[in-house]
Amino acid sequence: MTELTNALAFALHLLSAIVWIGGMFFAYMALRPAAVVTLEPPQRLRLWARTLAGFFPWVFIAIILLLSSGLWMLHAQKLALTAYLHTMIGLGVVMMLIFGHVYFAAFRRLRQAVAIEDWESAAAKLAQIRKLVALNLSIGILLVLAVSLLKRMSW
Repeated sequence: MTELTNALAFALHLLSAIVWIGGMFFAYMALRPAAVVTLEPPQRLRLWARTLAGFFPWVFIAIILLLSSGLWMLHAQKLALTAYLHTMIGLGVVMMLIFGHVYFAAFRRLRQAVAIEDWESAAAKLAQIRKLVALNLSIGILLVLAVSLLKRMSW
């Protein structure tokens, strides 16, 4: 049963990372360019406010699962904190802090600006979110590459 529990924890960990990083990749690389060429700013800003409102609960779930499955694996497998784990934990915490700022500051203000149709403020908040998502996406991709390489090198 322990092997099954560890496998389930690893699967949830991986799936959560895929949901979060994949969602950012889709939003940044596919939805954003399409929205820019097909929608006027008010419609585009409404689309983003609604899209992020639908995506962010999944990010919260992913973060909870990443933390709980990661802690479970550390404890259950009595893992030593290697360079591989330090890298994963450190970059993961940075990503969570960036997401926290996006959600609790910039996204809240984006929604407020869209609600009162202050398109200039909404556009400024969306631009801030876009930059932070680009940073988080870059860190997420770097994290996947780093932990894959470090794990293979058994550091």
